[in-house]
Amino acid sequence: MTIVQQPGDADPVTPVPGPVLRVVVVNGSPSRPSKTMGLVGVVLDTLQNMLPIEVSRIEVYRLGAGFTGAIERDDVTPEVESTLRLAEGADLLIAAAPVFRGTYPGMFKHFFDLVDQYALANKPVLLAATGGGDHHALVLEHAMRPLFGFFQALTIPVAFFASAGDFDGTTLLNPRVYGRIEVGLADVADLLRARATGPGTTQDRTPATDRPPPGHSPSSLIVDRRAPRRPAGVMASRIANQERP
Repeated sequence: MTIVQQPGDADPVTPVPGPVLRVVVVNGSPSRPSKTMGLVGVVLDTLQNMLPIEVSRIEVYRLGAGFTGAIERDDVTPEVESTLRLAEGADLLIAAAPVFRGTYPGMFKHFFDLVDQYALANKPVLLAATGGGDHHALVLEHAMRPLFGFFQALTIPVAFFASAGDFDGTTLLNPRVYGRIEVGLADVADLLRARATGPGTTQDRTPATDRPPPGHSPSSLIVDRRAPRRPAGVMASRIANQERP
C-alpha cells in the first residue's frame, strides 16, 4: 500500500480536540474521476464539519494482481494484506460503488470476500451508491445492506444514492441529495464521535483528488479532510440559488 502525501503535509501539527474518527472509503468504481467519489466527497465534506476525521481511500480496481488473483486471504500479497487490515481497523467504513447490471461490481464484492468474517462486526458502515436512474437506488437496501448484514456490521440507517442526473460531470449538484446527507449524518454524529479512536493531534492537509501525483499509483490515500472548514449547507444553498430562474 502506498500512502501519498498531499501538499501541506509539512505544515506545523495543530492540536485537534478529542480523538479523530478514522474513516476508510472502499471505492468500487473503476473510473477516475467518478460520480461515486463525487458523492463520497460531499459526504466527507459534510462529516468533517461535524467532527475531526482522517480519511483513507482504497481503490479496489487498482490493487493489482496480488488482489485479483487471490482466491483466499492467504493468497494475497503483503501490500493487499495491509489494505485489508486498513479497512478492518476503520472506525467508520464507507462502502461506495456504482450500480452495474442491477448490483455492485464484482471487484467490489471480491474485496469483501477477502475481509475476515468477523472483522466488521458492530463496526459502523455507511453505504453510498450511484447509478443511471433513481430505480438503481434499490441496490442499497437489496444488495449492499444484506452484504454487510452477513458481516454483522452496524450499517448506518440512512444510505446515500445519487443518479446520473444529479451530477454535472462528477460534481454533485442536486440540493436534495446534499440535504439528505446533512440530515443523515447529523442523526449519527454522536455515535460516530463515540467510536473515534484516532490520535487527537494531526496535520492539516489539502483534500485528495482523484488523480495522484506523477509516478504514484496508490491503493489508498490518507488525507485529513478537516481543512478548509465549510458548512455543507452553504454549497447546497448556493446550488439551489443558481437553479432558480
